[in-house]
Amino acid sequence: MSDDTFPVSCCPARGAGDSPYCDRCDLLVGLDGVHVTAVERDDGSGVLTVTVESAPRLEGCPRCGVVAVSRGRSVVELIDAPMAGRPVRIRWRKRSWRCPDRACPTGAFTEQNPAVAAPRALLTTRAVDWAVGQLRRENASVQGLARQLGVSWRTAWRAIKPVLARAAADESRFTGVSTLGVDEHIWHHVSVKDRGPKELTGMVDLTRDHTGKVRARLLDLVPGRSTKTYADWLKARGKDFRDRVQIATLDPFSGYKRAIDDELEDATAVLDAFHVIRLGTAAVDEVRRRVQQQTLGHRGRKGDPLYGIRNILRAGIENLTDRQWHRLTRAVTADERHEEVFLAFQCAQALRAAYKATDPAAGRRQAEKILNTFHTCPIPEIARLGRTLRRWREAFLAYFTTDRATNGGTEAVNGLIELHRRIARGFRNYDNYRLRMLLIAGGLTP
Repeated sequence: MSDDTFPVSCCPARGAGDSPYCDRCDLLVGLDGVHVTAVERDDGSGVLTVTVESAPRLEGCPRCGVVAVSRGRSVVELIDAPMAGRPVRIRWRKRSWRCPDRACPTGAFTEQNPAVAAPRALLTTRAVDWAVGQLRRENASVQGLARQLGVSWRTAWRAIKPVLARAAADESRFTGVSTLGVDEHIWHHVSVKDRGPKELTGMVDLTRDHTGKVRARLLDLVPGRSTKTYADWLKARGKDFRDRVQIATLDPFSGYKRAIDDELEDATAVLDAFHVIRLGTAAVDEVRRRVQQQTLGHRGRKGDPLYGIRNILRAGIENLTDRQWHRLTRAVTADERHEEVFLAFQCAQALRAAYKATDPAAGRRQAEKILNTFHTCPIPEIARLGRTLRRWREAFLAYFTTDRATNGGTEAVNGLIELHRRIARGFRNYDNYRLRMLLIAGGLTP
């Protein structure tokens, strides 16, 4: 069809002077810069094919500006976002021209419209945006997206990955970080030879917004779990980034603490409250198991007094019902040696109470009392806990002077990562894994 011949409209014929294109069809399809000329549906495959083209116009050579000569149209088929539950194909009748100036090196060229598709792309811009949105907000899998688009997994991911890679390479996403969380993450459980390091280190932005809320977002996932892994990542971010970080939260892993001390000298390291309370609960469990062996000579079994209260010993004392208190009292009084378990339980509750205090100053006083007494406890497990807390003294007490900064947002991000790893049924490629997790955990804004 020549450029000065209009296509047959997909709507009823109009009167003289009307546009040959249907505004309603153009509005329905919604691709800026092109008009709908035909819509077809394949009843066998269910694919909806929409033919579009741009209106005839004069076009200048992109290099020299001379009015170009038309070379007609060529048809390019693109994969679009699904519509009404059907895969959609866009058949784009692209115009091409030739520069009439023999001295111009341009020669022939074809129209481009980024609103429709990038050059040499298989998916439309809209299809890529739709796929990224489904991955990020709807917990979709790439295989599920490919099925809706009517393409293979590889075709879908090849269109999505460059968009995510460009966003990941944008260093501006690291601006404004004043509270930084870190935690380890296990990304696979197979041979290291096949997929590389099993352990990754995740960095999370825990900065509070103007309302005081923490909206955690994953900043990066890097292979390894060591001082060098974290320190190298911090060095790569630059001095300005490191100077802006005022609070650095972490779990009780000395490797990350050394990296914070070396690279974030002006930041306050804060030991995560959840992990500290878990240390106290673990100490109670260890005491219970030891006393169980000493009194009965075997591991806990159904009917054993201490085994029957194992879950009660892990609960907060303020949450216990009268019935649970009765069971706890009965188990403790069943043997005088069980008093050791109850004492450990009280120590763990004292540790928990420090974090539950409504007044941070009162919580700090309770924490300092714990630091001064636990290490002298005659129960070896509690004494070991006390020595551990004394080694982390500054980071332990910093919780009460940093507006209760915690690593909770980092754990929430880990939960999202685990969810999407299950949705995808595993990952074999680290780069794909990193990009997917950065997207779903808020680290990328394509």
